[in-house]
Amino acid sequence: MLIPISWLKDFVDITLPIEELARVLTMAGLEVEEVIYVGLPFPEGQIEGRSGAHQRPETKVSGIEWDSDKIVVAAVHEVMPHPDADRLVLCRLDDGGGEQIVLTGAPNLYPYKGKGALEKPLKVPYAREGARIYDGHKPGQVLMTLKRAKIRGVESYSMICSEKELGISDDHEGIIVLDDDAPVGVPLVDYMGDAVFDIAITPNIARDANILGVAREVTALTNQALRSPSYKFEASGAPIAGQAAVEITNPELNPRFVLGLIRDVKIAPSPYWVQRRLLLAGMRPIYNIVDATNYTMLEVGEPLHAFDYDVLVERVGGKAPKIITRTARAGERLTTLDGEERTLSDFTVLVCDSEGALAIAGVMGGAESEVHEGTRNVLLEGAAWNFINIRRTIADQRMSSEAAYRFSRGVHPAMAERGVRRGVELMRQWSGGVIAEGLIDNYPLPSSDPSVEVTPRDVQRWLGIELTPEEIADILRRLEFNVEMNGNTVRATSPDHRLDIGAGVTGVADLLEEIARIYGYERIPETRMADELPPQTGNPALEKEEHMRDLLVELGMQEVVNYRLTSPEREARLLPIGTGPVDASYVRLANPIASDRHVLRRSLLSSVLEVVELNARNRERIALFEIGPVFRPSQDGSLPVEVLRLAIALTGPRAQLSWQGGDTTAMDFYDLKGALEELFAGLHIDTVRFEPDETTPYHPGKCAQIILGDNRLGTMGEMHPLVREHYDLPETPLIVAELDLQLILDAIPGRHTIRPVPAFPPVLEDIAVIVDENMPAERVLEVIEGVGGKMLVEVRLFDVYRGEQIEAGKKSLAYSLAYQAPDRTLTDKEAAKIRGRIIRRLEQELGAQLRS
Repeated sequence: MLIPISWLKDFVDITLPIEELARVLTMAGLEVEEVIYVGLPFPEGQIEGRSGAHQRPETKVSGIEWDSDKIVVAAVHEVMPHPDADRLVLCRLDDGGGEQIVLTGAPNLYPYKGKGALEKPLKVPYAREGARIYDGHKPGQVLMTLKRAKIRGVESYSMICSEKELGISDDHEGIIVLDDDAPVGVPLVDYMGDAVFDIAITPNIARDANILGVAREVTALTNQALRSPSYKFEASGAPIAGQAAVEITNPELNPRFVLGLIRDVKIAPSPYWVQRRLLLAGMRPIYNIVDATNYTMLEVGEPLHAFDYDVLVERVGGKAPKIITRTARAGERLTTLDGEERTLSDFTVLVCDSEGALAIAGVMGGAESEVHEGTRNVLLEGAAWNFINIRRTIADQRMSSEAAYRFSRGVHPAMAERGVRRGVELMRQWSGGVIAEGLIDNYPLPSSDPSVEVTPRDVQRWLGIELTPEEIADILRRLEFNVEMNGNTVRATSPDHRLDIGAGVTGVADLLEEIARIYGYERIPETRMADELPPQTGNPALEKEEHMRDLLVELGMQEVVNYRLTSPEREARLLPIGTGPVDASYVRLANPIASDRHVLRRSLLSSVLEVVELNARNRERIALFEIGPVFRPSQDGSLPVEVLRLAIALTGPRAQLSWQGGDTTAMDFYDLKGALEELFAGLHIDTVRFEPDETTPYHPGKCAQIILGDNRLGTMGEMHPLVREHYDLPETPLIVAELDLQLILDAIPGRHTIRPVPAFPPVLEDIAVIVDENMPAERVLEVIEGVGGKMLVEVRLFDVYRGEQIEAGKKSLAYSLAYQAPDRTLTDKEAAKIRGRIIRRLEQELGAQLRS
């Protein structure tokens, strides 16, 4: 937000140097990012550089200083033709010290060329020889010094200045024509020298996105009196009642709507002092009526919109127009002031009449009813809008405006009436129109300003400073709170231009922040924490989750974190082509950030697969996991049920190519199964088993359910080919898993047994058994481990054989066994005894045969 100091002075006396005021505002939360000098002298010690830019430790400083002896107000009395150039003119002017002949090519002087002495002199800014100004013909801001030279045979030693040459704007198309009251010969810096604060308006101080808001802060910080603008208007026309009406269909979206009417306006440029203020505040002047709406918005913070009243009357067949605020109908369209035809969503609030939409509420007006050079009667709107709905609208339409910037951050309904009063009076002053008596004010949902109680004990405990109730009350009164005192309790009611003060404990925090800001953050002493520290307790669930992350990373995987917002269409990609949709019961957002992210996800695997798809274009090997919640609607309609999940995806070669070689075989089902077994081993969960399964979206025959006790943890397997077609993936198998993380975390034991490093060597041997083809290898492993007891320290399947030497319908499983005792070396006899028990049990329970 650009704040001209001259405008600020309309409402508060500036008693501090500009650079000190910038520091004070910054310390109070209104960070002055830059001070831009437009004519005023630079702070002492600053040296003007080639680009006019300067740097101080606290705030960036830039701009231009106007020499009071060399840049003055002058009066042009005659514009004469150049003797040798059609596009140049010679101006006879008085600079207060005598008559000068000045050469210029400004096109806005051509209408006066050759007409003799002007009936009314033109007041202009005049730079004498030796003045330092910006070069109007070079890009950017490049300082130059005016020197004597001959141009087309005429000696030139001075200049009538444009806005660019003086640092007011980038416009170099014509010279500045000042207002008629500009005193000739007076230094221009004394007449209109200025400085501009560029203030970063953070969301918590949106109320200060206007000149008056910053002035309020200055009055509180410097203990000055605030001069509020006048909201009175001179009405001499017929009453507005009966000439217009207002209907609000949804007060939650539009709590207040105010109309004013002014007739017989004359469209013309605004006074130059108005144009200059708008330019310095970052807005382009247009003409008086539009400038009045922008000026009011920048001054008091209430965006206004001006309708051509005659257009509205014509639209309804010559009757008095009725303004209606409602949400858009399906497929409704509107061409806005920027020339774009927009299709409107059903949540968008519109300003309409009985014939259709006129404007997008709080964002931008429509082209049909805009004010133009032929406008004679103006209907002025000021309103209050639901700021969340405004945010949703500008996101949906991908558009913004100065009005939307303010309404999307919240504007108090009280400002609607004040804005219309101020705006309509400025229109009268600048256009000569006649204001209709009264306003139309529809206010169906009055705002309630909260009252909050605070005590010196609150201030001492929260801020660490000692203030009396009287000092607290004084600070809050300076901020325009309505304050009542009852003993040590200060009760403060928020002023009716603020929406940022809450109720209850939130309100107390808000008041204490205001007290700290005005008291001065830099004055708050550094103190040690006086309260007793809370007991230090661990977070076992988080610690287990982090341990799981570490194990997965050690297994060569990389963690990803995805948006928790998605759409049913995104998650439907997990279904094979031709199948029906999944259960459409989603938690839906009332105010989504994007059209393709309007529900909370139900599948973590879907999120991970989107990352795989994006990265598969650039990486051959991908091994990813994500830990996070999925969301399901609750039965009672309260907050959604969050379920923690773990999703894993593997694709590509087993190892990355390197100078050492590596296994470039594509990863398959068993790579993921082995990784999960390593994960469960690292978590000391030893009762997990894998059983064949067939479920979407997995490949039949290459899918397993993961069982822990009586609970199903999840499913793993290769992605179904019909599902793969929904994703842009390479031809290598895609192996995925999605598990219930909470069940895993609950199964991790609080303690686990560890064994010392063995001091005695193991006895190693291999056995091969023939079993039925449908016998799971895991079942054989369970029997071996159950019989082997504590002496059997390791069992590993190392070969599966099917061939001519094996009977049809059979297979051979070969296991490597390791026997070991902690206190001695086992004898061959002891090892053979264990081996014999294992073989007998396999024969009895599984019908296995020892392969010779």
